[in-house]
Amino acid sequence: MHRHLSFLLLFLCCWNYNTFAKKKKILVFSKTSGFHHSSIKEGVIALQELAKAHNFIADTTTDAKKFNTQHLKQYAAIVFLNTTGDVFDTQQEKAFETYIKSGGGFVGVHAATNTEFDWPWYGKLVGAYFVKHPAPQFANLKVIDTKTIATSHLPEIWNRKDEWYNFRDISPDLHILINVDESSYKGGSNGANHPMAWYQDFDGGRAFYTGLGHTAASYTDPLFLQHLWGGLQYAMGIKKMK
Repeated sequence: MHRHLSFLLLFLCCWNYNTFAKKKKILVFSKTSGFHHSSIKEGVIALQELAKAHNFIADTTTDAKKFNTQHLKQYAAIVFLNTTGDVFDTQQEKAFETYIKSGGGFVGVHAATNTEFDWPWYGKLVGAYFVKHPAPQFANLKVIDTKTIATSHLPEIWNRKDEWYNFRDISPDLHILINVDESSYKGGSNGANHPMAWYQDFDGGRAFYTGLGHTAASYTDPLFLQHLWGGLQYAMGIKKMK
C-alpha cells in the first residue's frame, strides 16, 4: 500500500513539474528560405525580453533539425517569427504535426503565412497564405473583437505603419481579431473583410497569428508587444483568449 502511494506521489510530483516546465518555455523559430526580414533580430530580442518580464524561457533557433518529437515536447508554444519558404523536410513536418495534435501551441508572426505553401495542413494551422503586399505604409486597423487578451488594450481604430499582406485560402474557422481597412491605404485586395490577426483551436492545439511585425519598430511598440503577449498566453495555454 505504502509502495503504491509513494509511486503515486512521485508520479504526481513529476507530472506537475513537467507541466510547469512546459508552460514556462517557448521556441522561437526564424528559418528563412525565401525573403529574409531584417527585423528578425529585433523580434528575437523582443521575445526574449517578454520572456524575462513574464518569467518564462524563450529558446531561439533557425535549425529545422530541432523539429523532432522528443525536442519539441519541452515547449508550451512555438513561434514562427517571419519564417519564409520551404523550411522543413517530411520528417520535420510530421514531428510538428504530432506536437500540435498533442496539445502544443503555435504563434505565427507576419511572414509565417509566407511559409510552407506545399503543406496543406500548415496552411490550415496558420489560417491563410500570403499572396502579395504593397509598400509599407500607414493604415487603419479595426479591432473586431475588443474583449480578448490580445486586443483589449488596443484602440478600436489603430493607425500604424506596417507591411499589409493580402491573403488567399483564408480558413472559415478563424476567430478574427483585427481587420485592416483597405480604404485607409493603397494596395489591399481582400475587400471589406481583410483579416490581419486571428486565433483558432486547431487539430488538438492552439494557433494565433498576427500579420503585423514586418518593421523593426514593431518590436519596440508597447501596443504591438502586448498584442503579441496576449497571443502567446493563449498559445501557451496560460489563459483563454477571452
